[in-house]
Amino acid sequence: MNPSLKLFLAVIVSMEITFTTHLTVNLIIIGAALVYLIISRVIISKLIVPLLVTVIPAAALFSTIAFFAPNKDIHFAWVLVSRLYCYVTVGTAVTLTTDKLALIHSLEQNCHLPSKFAYGFLAALNLVPRVTNAVKMIRVAGQMRGVNLHWWSPTLYFKAILSAISWSDQLAQAMETHGFVEGQARTAARQIPLRSSDWAIFCGIIIVIQPLLIALP
Repeated sequence: MNPSLKLFLAVIVSMEITFTTHLTVNLIIIGAALVYLIISRVIISKLIVPLLVTVIPAAALFSTIAFFAPNKDIHFAWVLVSRLYCYVTVGTAVTLTTDKLALIHSLEQNCHLPSKFAYGFLAALNLVPRVTNAVKMIRVAGQMRGVNLHWWSPTLYFKAILSAISWSDQLAQAMETHGFVEGQARTAARQIPLRSSDWAIFCGIIIVIQPLLIALP
């Protein structure tokens, strides 16, 4: 499925369940997202971690609504918990099965996202590993001088920000050297097609969800 349509589908489904209180529909969406992740052969650890992390806010939300709210409503508490897990599973289904670079290219080519924003996102994604390595090198350099920089130390992040600013200037110069001109038409080395089958899947899922929201209790 086209990455942009997959993202928009997740947003639309999330918005629809936000304004409804259908516990059954929420459970169906959770099950469908989990089945899709299993079919896509996602690594189990990457799936279990967000589900376990969500247990804490889900438990707090359930106990607040079911036991401490003025109008104690266990059913509505389950609805909110299931809605929370809907957000997590649907979001995980998109992030773990979609290549980030393909999504950015798709937003640029299929949704006409301005090139400066698309390349800005690409630059941010590519700088993340460099920033991580820079933080490690800064900590090692500090330890060699007898200075232990903890993760909460402002000095550590200040030096990392300076390194990132230097890299951003180098990246801007490199893009200009390779002929990047803002606002000009560009060709794409990697084409992201938007097929009729993608639209059929997108519209089919939306159409299927509507009767469930209306008919199911």
